[in-house]
Amino acid sequence: MPDFRLPDLGEGLTEGEIVNWLVSVGDHVSIDQPVVEVETAKALVEVPCPFEGVVSARHGEPGEKLAVGSVLLSVGSPAPESSEYSGNVLIGYGTTHTPRRRRPRRTPPPRESNVQDHRVERSGLPSSTFATSAPAVISPIVRQLAREHGLALDRIEGSGPGGVIRRADVERELTRAPRTSELRTSEPRTAEPRPSGPGRRIPLRGLRGAVAEKLATSRREIPEATVWVDVDATDFLAARAAMPSVSLLALLARFTVLGLRKFPELNSRVEGDEVVVLDEVHLGFAAQTDRGLVVPVVRDAHAATTAELAATIAAHTSAAREGKLPPAALTGGTFTVNNYGVFGVDGSAAIINHPEAAILGLGRIIDRPWAVDGQLAVRKVTQLTLAFDHRVCDGGTAGGFLRFVADCVESPVTALADL
Repeated sequence: MPDFRLPDLGEGLTEGEIVNWLVSVGDHVSIDQPVVEVETAKALVEVPCPFEGVVSARHGEPGEKLAVGSVLLSVGSPAPESSEYSGNVLIGYGTTHTPRRRRPRRTPPPRESNVQDHRVERSGLPSSTFATSAPAVISPIVRQLAREHGLALDRIEGSGPGGVIRRADVERELTRAPRTSELRTSEPRTAEPRPSGPGRRIPLRGLRGAVAEKLATSRREIPEATVWVDVDATDFLAARAAMPSVSLLALLARFTVLGLRKFPELNSRVEGDEVVVLDEVHLGFAAQTDRGLVVPVVRDAHAATTAELAATIAAHTSAAREGKLPPAALTGGTFTVNNYGVFGVDGSAAIINHPEAAILGLGRIIDRPWAVDGQLAVRKVTQLTLAFDHRVCDGGTAGGFLRFVADCVESPVTALADL
């Protein structure tokens, strides 16, 4: 009777919480069929089962947390020996259609030279998780991310226990810089805020806990500075009206990408005693959801048209609010934009999305008196705010970037020269 163990659903995640079972005891499941919804610190994901057979036991109830490697589901009446076996959740992702041949058992080498057992001891996962003939990949998210970007896993060096390839290793190949792991709180979750003395106590767990830790890390490690400028956005709104499918955030994203082309120091991160200036712009944008604030990432934003940026931002926002955005779409950003004007505020000294180097914010757009050609007029005015890591550049660079974006907002036609 094979046991399906909870896989690593994302680099740095050590546990997941059962939200909803998609199968019941006695149900027949097929290979790669989603069997349970699990909430991690980053997203709500459906977990597919690598076995085919009849569910004989479910291990855990909704609201219960399970550590990675814990038994999640037991499947009885396994398929015949000649049938397919995926193994995809534990060692990969995506089913092949070629039947596997069973290999004859081999006598394991002496304990001191048994590398596989050594990997098991260090990882705490079952020995079936690892295969010496294939890249050591536990997470389906990792393999999916690599496949989407055409990366060969057998050419990636794993940094996990026993050489397991983690998401950070794949992202290192994508951004040419390693990604700092996110830490999580391990406080047990309760279904609702629980009273304990005066007031209410709301545990920092799940997405809220991950966001809290990331923001705290940013404040501890990044010496940030903030600059801002008031901008006449009258023509900005006119440009938006001329392109109904393009949101204000998407238009700001376009100007931001152009600005980063002129001031690439802001598309960077600090690693040790070095500033790593990144070639690709993976643009994050803040999105408010019922689960809290998330930052979806538009990969390769520098290579997208304005319409493509708008479409991707809209699709990511919708998926995030429905809880269907995969964890891979929430990582790897190199710069973030934030339209906090939707909350009715003029400005904000935003916290940088660690380990990025800067974040650009757009305030509300309102009627204000404004001097135009020496005459007082009523114009649509907003405020742009840039918080930046002072280690990667000085005020001249940050001010130059902000002024360039502000000029594009005041006169969108001027941006055509850089498109």
